[in-house]
Amino acid sequence: MLLNDSSMCNNNIKTVSKVKNGELYVCSQCHIYHLEFNNIYLKFNRKEFENFKTYIFDIEIDYWEHKYACSKMKRKVPIPSLQTNLVLMFSREEIYELQLLLSNNSLNPLLETKDIDYTLILN
Repeated sequence: MLLNDSSMCNNNIKTVSKVKNGELYVCSQCHIYHLEFNNIYLKFNRKEFENFKTYIFDIEIDYWEHKYACSKMKRKVPIPSLQTNLVLMFSREEIYELQLLLSNNSLNPLLETKDIDYTLILN
């Protein structure tokens, strides 16, 4: 499925927050939130965004990691969708990063060593 260019009001988009693997934007004209995280793109109105944000901050990561402890899946924290055959799966670290993105405090985060993607060549 291709996204229609009219799905975003390009001249009115403001970056709300940014992390290594994603960005959150809002359109000041239509008040639609656009969330890009890894290879996921979600679009919300204000109420949907607040509900999603509440859901993400209320996830019991320990519960889900314990539930899927015997699983070979790398990501063990599910986020269900309205489409019954579609569940988004996240790792603990991805959930923490998503929470940071949604907290609106990530426009100027401090970089950690692991966040620097650079190949060091010693001569």
